[in-house]
Formats: sequence, C-alpha cells, structure tokens
Amino acid sequence: MKLSKDLVGASAAPLVLSLLEGGESYGYAIIERVRELSAEQIEWTDGMLYPVLHRLEGQGFVTARWGLSDAGRKRKYYSLTKEGRAELAEQKEQWGVVQATLTRLWGAADA
Repeated sequence: MKLSKDLVGASAAPLVLSLLEGGESYGYAIIERVRELSAEQIEWTDGMLYPVLHRLEGQGFVTARWGLSDAGRKRKYYSLTKEGRAELAEQKEQWGVVQATLTRLWGAADA
C-alpha cells in the first residue's frame, strides 16, 4: 500500500514534533525512525523532511544547532522548543478528533 501524498504531508509536522519530544535528533535519524515506526509504510526523503523542519524552525517550534556526529562529520541537530511542545499538544488534540471521528464512522459502517 502506498500512502497518499496529502496524508503524508498532513501528518509530517505532528510526526516530527512527536519524535523531537523524545529528544534532539538529526534529519537522517528522523527519516529512519519514521520508517521504523510505520513498519516501512512511510518513506520520507530529504527533500520532503527538510522543508518541514525549516518551516517548524521558522514558526519557533523547533531549534537547530550544528554539532559533530560520532564519526566527526558536521550534522544539524533539531530539538523541540517550549512553543513546539504547546503546538504538539494542540496537534494531538486535533488528530484525536479526526481519529475518533473516523473510528466512529468506519465502526458504524462495519456494524
């Protein structure tokens, strides 16, 4: 099954914010974690992720810093801000409404 671009796009910000809630991370690790958590159903590319990270940074939800990887290469690390935590709480509420509505709708259709 291939997820629609609309669904992948709509879920990108809450997924990134949720991952960063657990601590700072860098782009490749975020891509790999999403792939792992989705049982390889969500396959992000750099070209999809970095615009989301830059938008979240511009909105003040994420901060970025340059650091060195264990291998000594420069890497940009992203972390959640206080505002990002508030936005994540709002996103969770919104997605909860969507999930509950679909569950009721699809549950009623299956009855």
